[in-house]
Amino acid sequence: MTTDELEQLLAQQPVSRLHRLAHGRIPGHFRLGKRRLIEALLRHSAQNREGLESDLSALVEEGTRRRESAPRQDPRRRGQAEQAGSPRRTGESLPAEGCSDEAAVDLTTFLEGIGIPEPQPFVPDPWQEEALAHLADGDVIVSVPTGSGKTYVAVEAARRAIEAERTVIYTSPLKALSNTKFTELTKLFGPDQVGILTGDRRDNVQAPFLIMTTEILRNLLYDAAGGEIDLRLDTLGLVIIDESQYLADPERGVVWEETIIFCPNQARLLLLSASIGNPQEIADWLSSIRPTPCRLVQHHRRTVPLRAGYLHPSGKLVPLFKTTGIPKPSQAVLHPQAKRFFSQYEADTLKSN
Repeated sequence: MTTDELEQLLAQQPVSRLHRLAHGRIPGHFRLGKRRLIEALLRHSAQNREGLESDLSALVEEGTRRRESAPRQDPRRRGQAEQAGSPRRTGESLPAEGCSDEAAVDLTTFLEGIGIPEPQPFVPDPWQEEALAHLADGDVIVSVPTGSGKTYVAVEAARRAIEAERTVIYTSPLKALSNTKFTELTKLFGPDQVGILTGDRRDNVQAPFLIMTTEILRNLLYDAAGGEIDLRLDTLGLVIIDESQYLADPERGVVWEETIIFCPNQARLLLLSASIGNPQEIADWLSSIRPTPCRLVQHHRRTVPLRAGYLHPSGKLVPLFKTTGIPKPSQAVLHPQAKRFFSQYEADTLKSN
């Protein structure tokens, strides 16, 4: 079978069958539409064309047997079902890999609870109090999901350092993010307490709380190492490194490494991230190169749960998965309505090409 023939045969199959064929071959195949799924299968076929063709033939034969053994439906009843709104199926439709008999969530349940919560008194989480306590005698890495409250730890730690008449530096990887943090922290601490220093902005640089990009801090530390002592570094008590997962960036990670290595010993380091893959290894490394121990504060429960939906160009919103939350990749099953929209889009795309 030539590549063109194999591509045509794959295009004739329902999406559910292609996903079954991709299981174990294409990582994350459930995220792909029909066109991209076919392209991925064709690329994979270069490694084992015979195995792919054999499995495809077996699935086609299985589908044929299912259609032949299925009881025939009265055409009049089928027409009544279509008029009632039931989708008309063309060809054989197999359940997706990992599909369960559990009913799919409806849109009302999917949207339930979304909105602005009722105001409640703020009570710090135990992990937030733990992080602040550890900063009293060492460095801290905070690795928690997005929306859990990392900013509270940074703000409270900065407040305590300023009250102790120490300078605080807050670094971020982007100038835009630094500008946003400057606006937020100015509202919290006051305009006379917060300054910003980036490549194209320099405001109130003698303030006790300075916002800057990580590259700017690295350059300041270079200058200090070369004998150009900066008073901000002499009084530095806390360095907050936001988005510290940039340590793993192939191009910019060295900036984070050098910033940590050259950071004055008297300053506490607070690393924040929601996506560090190896936080304990980073904590162990900091403990080995710094005079104080580094503690890891970590938890995995999301305070704000995620939900995934699909907004069709027609304006119709449907859940992306059968479940309300986002399942693990190995347990992900697309919502039946989302699958129909994907199939319709891919069919239209194939026709237009």
